[in-house]
Amino acid sequence: MSDTEQQSCPRKIFLSRDTTSLALGAEQVADRIRASEKHRGEDIEIVRTGSRGLFWLEPMIEVDTAAGRVAYGPLPIDQLDETIESLLDADCLAGDKRHPLCLGLTEAIPYLAKQQRFSFSRVGVIDPLSLADYQQHGGLAGLHLALTMSAGDILAVVSDSGLRGRGGAAFPTGIKWQTVHDVDSEQKYIVCNADEGDSGSFADRMLMEGDPFSLIEGMIIAGIAVGAQQGYIYLREEYPNAHSILKQAIASAEAQQLLGNNILGSSKHFQLELRLAAGAYICGEETALLESLEGKRGMVRAKPPLPAISGLFGKPTVVNNVLTLAAIAGILTRGAAYYRDYGIGRSRGTLPFQLSGNIKYPGLIELAFGPSLRTLLEDFGGGTYSGRPMRSVQVGGPLGAYLPAAQWDIALDYEAFSQHNAVLGHGGIVVFDDSVDMAEQARFSMEFCRIESCGKCTPCRIGSTRGVELIDKICTDGCSANNMNLLEDLCDTMTHGSLCAMGGMTPIPVQSALQHFAEDFSKQGEQDD
Repeated sequence: MSDTEQQSCPRKIFLSRDTTSLALGAEQVADRIRASEKHRGEDIEIVRTGSRGLFWLEPMIEVDTAAGRVAYGPLPIDQLDETIESLLDADCLAGDKRHPLCLGLTEAIPYLAKQQRFSFSRVGVIDPLSLADYQQHGGLAGLHLALTMSAGDILAVVSDSGLRGRGGAAFPTGIKWQTVHDVDSEQKYIVCNADEGDSGSFADRMLMEGDPFSLIEGMIIAGIAVGAQQGYIYLREEYPNAHSILKQAIASAEAQQLLGNNILGSSKHFQLELRLAAGAYICGEETALLESLEGKRGMVRAKPPLPAISGLFGKPTVVNNVLTLAAIAGILTRGAAYYRDYGIGRSRGTLPFQLSGNIKYPGLIELAFGPSLRTLLEDFGGGTYSGRPMRSVQVGGPLGAYLPAAQWDIALDYEAFSQHNAVLGHGGIVVFDDSVDMAEQARFSMEFCRIESCGKCTPCRIGSTRGVELIDKICTDGCSANNMNLLEDLCDTMTHGSLCAMGGMTPIPVQSALQHFAEDFSKQGEQDD
């Protein structure tokens, strides 16, 4: 391209439209760039992308240069006018690294460069609503391949890859799909559980907002593999941005014959609908989700039968998490061995870990299973935001264990966490500094269960209420043998008697807090004395 042609092309600036980026001022940045562009008479193309997941650098812009994308950030919202003016001069648009906000080549930022991005390889890179952009970055290759394969061959690849459910339960995906495939039924369903409700979790939202076609493509392939022609995305009600993006992406997929009858001219059919969730944490449990999808109150079903046998409307149903389905196309195109070579033990592939809470550098880090929790906290997180020492880390959502420093060297692996009575779950990690009161955190766990329980089983419904009362009593009267025995019996009843994981896992954070931070439970009693 000649110098004249380069000058005639619009300059490209990439700016995230992810929910977190918007909350930090990304829309104000876009408005200010447009206003400055109009005033200057310049030709600048603003490409709205997903977020790279480097949230402490948001709002961040990336400028397209001959050497690659150069990042600038975080842009100070209170000084936006002068900042944008300085960034839109010719040198910065060409990638001038002398600007005080210049971060260098985006891909070379250490936080990003040290990752192993598989499912998130396109997030923050492409326009999430451009099918052309999606295809240019490897999208739809998996679907084209699936249309040439038998169902058995697709199932074999998924099984051989070692992919396990990324929603938290970590059940082997290939086994679930094979079960649905083997059931003789004229109607089967693919259901995506996008009701992401765990504290410290935002990977599903980031992927849906930054690469929605990867989810759609994965669901179509799942339908082809098990013989399902109808799919549903059950989306968390509190995600309006993701809702808007998914609606537009589904409409675009329908217009391009990726959805509907005769997909891409084949004899395969797959319809996809987007449904808003009920605003209840319990509906993240797969059977309560199915009840909600059927228009009923979100109540947990007894198992068996499993949803793979009798799920939505009593028909065989695949229920998978967003990240599980979004990984499928990449596994097909790169092969089972490629994916299986990542990770350790039975935990194969990668997981997007989400760092939040009192952490200096919050964000999303996609890595193969195996590094330690300490690696994430120190090498990526950089310690606490407050500058105080880290005291406790909760992994796996509100039902996950509170881990003390002595357990931060546990490998990020499902089985390794399980051996320490902890859960890796969806990969959400919340950090607390030494000012935290762990008795309050334990009480919160019980209170959370009391509020969010569907109420169907007694151990969860009544046990959580009695649990709150008992923790209050312990904090007032002290950790007497009688109180501790009562709490231990209550936790045991909830663990083994609850109908689902809501009540069954609530004792995990409570018991971990008591085990590792017992001194916090006697503080109140000492103060009263």
